[in-house]
Amino acid sequence: MSVNIVAFGNERDVLSEDSQQSSLMWSYLRRSALISEIDSSPSAEHARSAVTTEYQACVFGNVRLVVHDCPLWDIFDSDWYTSRSLIGGADIIVIKYSVNDKTSFQDLKDSYVPMIKKALNHCSVPVIISAVGARKNVPCTCPLCTLDRRSCVTTSEGAQLAKEFGATYLELHALNDFYIQKYFGGVLEYFMIQSLNQKSSEKMKKRKKTQKCHRLQPPQLEQPEKMPILKGEASHYDSDLHNLLFCCQCADVAFYSEDSSKVVEAHKVILCSVSHVFMLLFDVKSPADIHDPSILRTAQSLFAVEAGAGLPTPHGVPPCSVPIRVVVKDSVFCSCLPDILHFIYSGAFQWERLEEDIKKKLKDSEKTEHVLEKVKCILKTPGKVNSLQDCQSHQIKRLYSTSLRLFFNTPVLADVIFTIQGATVPAHRAVLVARCEVMAAMFNGNFLEANSILVPVYGVSKDTFLSFLEYLYTDSCCPASILQAMSLLICAEMYQVMRLQHICELYIITQLQSMPSRELASTSLSIVSLLKKAKFHNSDCLSTWLLHFIATNYLIFSQKPEFQDLSVEERNFVEMHRWPSSMYLKQLAEYRSYIHSQRCHCTIM
Repeated sequence: MSVNIVAFGNERDVLSEDSQQSSLMWSYLRRSALISEIDSSPSAEHARSAVTTEYQACVFGNVRLVVHDCPLWDIFDSDWYTSRSLIGGADIIVIKYSVNDKTSFQDLKDSYVPMIKKALNHCSVPVIISAVGARKNVPCTCPLCTLDRRSCVTTSEGAQLAKEFGATYLELHALNDFYIQKYFGGVLEYFMIQSLNQKSSEKMKKRKKTQKCHRLQPPQLEQPEKMPILKGEASHYDSDLHNLLFCCQCADVAFYSEDSSKVVEAHKVILCSVSHVFMLLFDVKSPADIHDPSILRTAQSLFAVEAGAGLPTPHGVPPCSVPIRVVVKDSVFCSCLPDILHFIYSGAFQWERLEEDIKKKLKDSEKTEHVLEKVKCILKTPGKVNSLQDCQSHQIKRLYSTSLRLFFNTPVLADVIFTIQGATVPAHRAVLVARCEVMAAMFNGNFLEANSILVPVYGVSKDTFLSFLEYLYTDSCCPASILQAMSLLICAEMYQVMRLQHICELYIITQLQSMPSRELASTSLSIVSLLKKAKFHNSDCLSTWLLHFIATNYLIFSQKPEFQDLSVEERNFVEMHRWPSSMYLKQLAEYRSYIHSQRCHCTIM
């Protein structure tokens, strides 16, 4: 017997000076008297950079306990397949947050709780919502007070979220023995016992059912052959953008020192996706849009766009062919600018590495602190106080979003326009070149598109192409249906974006696996047509899986007209791997004949 617990959310207090604060689940495992044989290897205990940390232990003596702790909500955005698998295998779900992090709580309430509800799909899995920490400030009710009342999550807000979710709400003011063992542990152990009782009951019912009949047993139906398992490909989003800085393709901005020597080239869309300072510098936003004097001062003190740099380019020449010239006024900052751009292009969250590189280059603590403060000002969010005393990578990543989603399907800074089905779709060459090798060759080779702003697109619909571009910009993909996923797979194969192709394959497989037999028999979706398209577009893994899927559901598909569209080779494969097998059906017919003869036999004679 085993119990699987999945915990989502980061309960660490961002305002606390204790950066080594233990997680809720790890504190429970160490303190509970019912827990033994904890896997406390360094890789399990301290791997905080990993998306998911797994703990294994024993509870109630010999019951296996598996805990998956996911502190980052990014897993729902970047790897929906893994997050759905974790929720599907959970016996208990724990959602945790810090009462001093209102922003994360709002994201949890608006974005991630609906995702968890959808993944549970009405399953009766107990959910515990834990509000962790002591509130640093008490909300003020005075109408003249200027304090930010929304910096803490109130008890009523947490309780309301739990009520809407149908969950159990707990407030843990500290991770001490009382709150961990008696309060949180008591509730968690109650749900563990309920889960074990349910599993034992189901096991006994199954055992009684198998022992019910002692007469001649029907033929045993073997399990179908295991279908091929498709593994997802790791994201290379950050490395794609980082490589763009090295190759300098489609650069549209060049930084110069005050003595007019070129320092480095970069891309407006990448810089503006990270910083409001660059948005202001490149006229993406006006001073009236910023509402933050510190950002205006940073832009004016650090940079100056040379006069005439924004002149229109000749007809037919892409705007990126003539980079805008920007002078860096601060000489110390200018000397560190290549390292700062590497930090930004790597995702703007490797703060410790940036700090180390600048210290090594300047060898002066005052100058190092000066440059790091300038970087913090560049990354500052308007209206927020920059209080990063001890900048950790996970804090920087949480505060400074590096998403390019703001520039997806918008003409702002766009330097290429796709024409498709009579509509226009603006885009940015830098993003396309970084994320897609086919487009990199198209825009940098001897092709017509290299010197053209209008680029026609054929063979795909506008919606499919927009979904494809959205993946390039955000590294996320969420098809609405199997047919849409297949269309996106075809587009990904056309532009040789293999990871997107694998994501679409996994989505199609997951949707088909979750489809009940009755729905599979009545659906108008043609699986054979999907098979043909997968083969034609070189999706070998999906085509092989679909053949196994047809063979496994032989009794359903053999009755459909589309079954006749299979080739001779495909038909032979399906017949060879069909389930149930023809031998089993023959034995079943003989068994039924035997049972019928026994019923018709005269009991008197």
